[in-house]
Amino acid sequence: MYFFLSHLAIVDIAYACNTVPQMLVNLLNPARPISFAGCMTQTFLFLSFAHTECLLLVVMSYDRYVAICHPLRYSVIMSWRVCITLVVTSWTCGVLLALVHVSLILRLPFCGPHEINHFFCEILSVLKLACADTRLNKVVIFVASVFVLVEPLCLVLVSYMRILFAILRIQSGEGCRKAFSTSSSHLCVVGLFFGSAIVMYMAPKSRHPEEQQKILFLFYSLFNPMLNPLIYSLRNSEVKGALRRAVCKESHSQLE
Repeated sequence: MYFFLSHLAIVDIAYACNTVPQMLVNLLNPARPISFAGCMTQTFLFLSFAHTECLLLVVMSYDRYVAICHPLRYSVIMSWRVCITLVVTSWTCGVLLALVHVSLILRLPFCGPHEINHFFCEILSVLKLACADTRLNKVVIFVASVFVLVEPLCLVLVSYMRILFAILRIQSGEGCRKAFSTSSSHLCVVGLFFGSAIVMYMAPKSRHPEEQQKILFLFYSLFNPMLNPLIYSLRNSEVKGALRRAVCKESHSQLE
């Protein structure tokens, strides 16, 4: 589990490093432009990390399924070779899908205005600047969304249905609580990530005004990576104890 969590942390850090610095530059100096090469690089990296995170979350749900439903065979099924293969496959598929999107963007002409109405070079906002037919790009985006959002979400739900049935069969109350706690944090992350991504890339755009889409993208690309460490660390009893002590200390200082 911690091996997969380390890769999820790498993706979250990469998200922030890819979008936040340029976002801050734009907010402090709106007149300073980003180059076309820089914009394409940002789009490619954003898509690579987004696709990889989707696939990593599926892999993590499978890991939880094996740990809870087949605990005695866990070390055999989830060997180091299998874990490394799953992680490498997630990263490879994420990068290859991003390459497809960027390759289709590079064939388009851009004739202005050269102003992206977004916080960073997000693919849908970049496509709005193209002065050519972008239907192929949008079809590929929709198909890729089915591949990395809908199908993985279905696999995650199936895994957690099996996990729920396994937890309900546990006789011990303490064992049931431990089994549920190991999966609840991951399920929260899955709900936040997949929910916001599906709304952005698959919901009808007429239902979401452009400014609202920008806020959703900000939540999807910035707040989710910030929340992930907090959600997962709250499973740790030492982190909970430190947080409880900090809250009590703050309340005491306010009373004084």
